[in-house]
Amino acid sequence: MKSLFNKKLPPIVGLDIGTRQIKAVWLEQSKDGYVLQGYACEPITKVAFSERDIKDYESISIALKKVRKALKTKLKLANVAVAGTSVISKIVYMDPDQSDYELENQIEIEADSLIPYPLEEVYLDFEEIGPSATHSGKVNVLLTAAHKDLVDSRLLLAREANFEPKIVDMENYAIGNALEYFHHVDAPEQPLCCVNVGASLLQICVIKDGNVVYTKEHAFGLNHLINDISAIHMMEREEAERQLLDGTLAGNWVEDTLPIFAANLQQNINRALQMYMSTLHAERPTSILLSGGAATIEPLVDILNQDLGLEVNCFNPFSGMTINPKLDTERLHKIAPQLAIAAGLASRSFTQWHM
Repeated sequence: MKSLFNKKLPPIVGLDIGTRQIKAVWLEQSKDGYVLQGYACEPITKVAFSERDIKDYESISIALKKVRKALKTKLKLANVAVAGTSVISKIVYMDPDQSDYELENQIEIEADSLIPYPLEEVYLDFEEIGPSATHSGKVNVLLTAAHKDLVDSRLLLAREANFEPKIVDMENYAIGNALEYFHHVDAPEQPLCCVNVGASLLQICVIKDGNVVYTKEHAFGLNHLINDISAIHMMEREEAERQLLDGTLAGNWVEDTLPIFAANLQQNINRALQMYMSTLHAERPTSILLSGGAATIEPLVDILNQDLGLEVNCFNPFSGMTINPKLDTERLHKIAPQLAIAAGLASRSFTQWHM
């Protein structure tokens, strides 16, 4: 993933438009490594999404403008990401030494059979990623497709907040970039597994030798826990969510509400790991990195460490970075795992990309 080019590229804000919060990360590169110059995390005050489709543009636009203000930068370039059932990623096998034009013609033929939408309704992209280990004489080409409505809605909202979108990535690959750039690995030839648990999705990303070798999304997230807290403790949903993520929930919610969600999360993580093991004929990981909102809830992380049967560590993409002294480091420490996707998007500032 890392670039061989020495030319310094302009910094680009990583803008993660989640279903319940919008996160942004502004990184720069120095001779000593990476510098976190700014970050922001703003809640979306209403339920603005139906699955991953935007239904309430105004509430997202307000949160985006707050993020823009909180970053305190004149930077306009931003990278965004998409996820969900209308985003598709496949490895296809092609003849080597073809031009982009030749590949594009073949890709369109291949995509027509793989994508459950008319081709005029999706954006397609592809990139050759190296010789195929399973198909002799072929190269692996990563084909990605996303429904135009999903992409265009995010571009429109970003531009309304005075950002200029540069790259549209996939959330799982943004996690992979964050791992590659910001997590030190002693043995890169060994698979490294990250489980990102956000509001509505559980995403698994596995990297090996600097490449993403497996990704998968599962429809499970913190919304289940927030709904339970709201119902059991007779609170407004928004207030339950705010207190949960702030760590200010009163009462005995850890004893009466959390265990049910923790058991369901453990089941979903095990199912996700089993699918990874079956797909790649891989061994079960002995440890995972946990990111997303779930990784900010200490009692939940403790339960997973006790009951999951493997080591669970929270992924802080900024642990080895220089932090701008003007930033609120205490808040950063609390929410760092939530910023993994935004950090991965911001890392695209440090490498050339395929156009």
